[in-house]
Amino acid sequence: MDKKDNRRSEGRERSDNGLQLIIGRNPVTEALKSGKLIDTIFVDPDAKGSVSNIVRLAKEKGVVVKQARGQKLDRMSGGASHQGVAAMIACTAYSTVDEMLETARQKGEEPFLIICDEIEDPHNLGAIIRTAETAGAHGVIIPERRSASLNSTVYKTSAGAVSWMPVARVKNLAACIDELKKQGVWIYGTDGSGEDYRSVSMKGAMALVIGSEGFGMGRLIKDKCDFLLSLPMKGRINSLNASVAAGIFMYEAVRQRGE
Repeated sequence: MDKKDNRRSEGRERSDNGLQLIIGRNPVTEALKSGKLIDTIFVDPDAKGSVSNIVRLAKEKGVVVKQARGQKLDRMSGGASHQGVAAMIACTAYSTVDEMLETARQKGEEPFLIICDEIEDPHNLGAIIRTAETAGAHGVIIPERRSASLNSTVYKTSAGAVSWMPVARVKNLAACIDELKKQGVWIYGTDGSGEDYRSVSMKGAMALVIGSEGFGMGRLIKDKCDFLLSLPMKGRINSLNASVAAGIFMYEAVRQRGE
């Protein structure tokens, strides 16, 4: 592609690898100013000039900013001229934890929340959101860092459930859990060292923590859990896909809460 073609492609929205992107400094700036649903801004730390203004504006709008070197941006933008900046479009707006708790109160129900601790695979996050919606959860909570976010892959995998299931993105998951505890919400972690999930009551206000695909819950998050739940493993494999395990735990909560 020659330079002229590069200039024509600058600022176009792309959907490579399931990511809907806006590329180029001016297009990203205008998208931020217009209030477009932006999930994440990717910035080359070596880029100079107006990039600092984009970072400032993104932080004012509450948009997450992540560093991405030129080669990564090249791959994301399909070789188009990105000028060191790309913005990933969100498939829906984020909610807040307070809004989730208020929804539960308005329905006259005990809060039922799902916390995803560093679920980085968007297919897993989408599947968890889909199951959470069908199970009647009041919301899904994810951290800002080291987590998949609400991109088009999550939207597709959730079968559109993200349009109905509130998702909150918080800066500090541990602090969020502390606040939930103050609100009377019990925290249930999922870990191989826990009790058989069928023997633990999940009838009250609860938040179910699903750990990352490879490592489970982080130590700090695990230590903050009031209960640890485990699944009986009868075969030679001693673990399940995160979204599959999440579905089993969620529907045990549904069963108990319906009694």
